Amino acid sequence: MLSVNPFAVAGAALPAGFLQWFLIIMILAVVVGTLFDVVHKGSARYFFANMRKSRSKGRALGSGEMVSIAVQTAVVDVLASGEFCNQKRRVAHLLGMYGFILYVVATAVLVFCYPAGAAPAPAIWPALWWLGALLVLVGGYWFWFFIRVDVAAEGHSPLRLVKADLFVLSLLVSVTLAVLWAATGAGTGLLFWLYIIATIVLFGGVPWSKFAHMFFKPAAAFDKRVARANGTAENLPTQTRDDPAQRERHSMELLRDAPMDMGLGIKRDAPRHY
Repeated sequence: MLSVNPFAVAGAALPAGFLQWFLIIMILAVVVGTLFDVVHKGSARYFFANMRKSRSKGRALGSGEMVSIAVQTAVVDVLASGEFCNQKRRVAHLLGMYGFILYVVATAVLVFCYPAGAAPAPAIWPALWWLGALLVLVGGYWFWFFIRVDVAAEGHSPLRLVKADLFVLSLLVSVTLAVLWAATGAGTGLLFWLYIIATIVLFGGVPWSKFAHMFFKPAAAFDKRVARANGTAENLPTQTRDDPAQRERHSMELLRDAPMDMGLGIKRDAPRHY
C-alpha cells in the first residue's frame, strides 16, 4: 500500500490528462485567489506603505544587516515558525506545514511524472506522500481538538466555527479523504470524488480562508525585523518582545491584574492555550 501510486490507479479509469489538468486548475485557483485576497483586503498596499514610512524615518541599514535580517527571517520566522510563543502550537504548526509541503510536492510528482500507463513510481514518492499526509493529520487534528477547540477560557462552544477555520477544516477533510481513498484502493469510487470535492473547497476557498497569509507572512516578518533594526519598530516597545524572560513576566502581570469575572459575574478560567 505504501509503495503504490494511488493516482496512477485512479488515472487508469479517468479520461487522459484529467488529474494533470485538475492539479493545474487548483494551482491557478490558489494564484488567483491569493491575488484577489491581497487586492480585496488591501494587504499589499498597506504593507508597502508601512514599509516606506518605516524606512523613511529610521536609520539606513547596510547590505550586510539586510542579508542578516533576511537569513533570520527565513530560519526563525519561516522554517521554525518562531512567531509562536506557545510550543505546542508551534509543533502542531510545523507538523502541518512540513507535512503539507511533502504532501503537495509528492502529489505533483506522482501525478505529472508517473501517470497511468507510465513506468511505476519509485517507492520513495508514495512513501513521502503518505508521510506528508499523516503529518498533516497529526498536526491538524492536534491543533483542532487540543489547541484551537480548547475554548473554556473564552466561553465559546467547541462546535463554533468562524471563517478563519475554513482552511484548516477543508485541509483536514481533504487529506483525511485522501488517506481513506488510498488505503482502500477505491480507484474512482465514492471516496475519490469526495476527495476531489474537498480539494476544490480547499484550494477554491482561498479568498475566504487564511490560506493566502502563508505567502505574505514572510514578507511581513521581514519588515518587522527591519523596523526593529532601523529603530522605528512601528512605534512599539521592543524590550519586552526581545527578552523572552521579560515577555513572560509581562504576560503574567497582565493576567494577574485582569479581573477574573470580566464583567460576566462568573469566575473566568485561566487561558491554557496562548
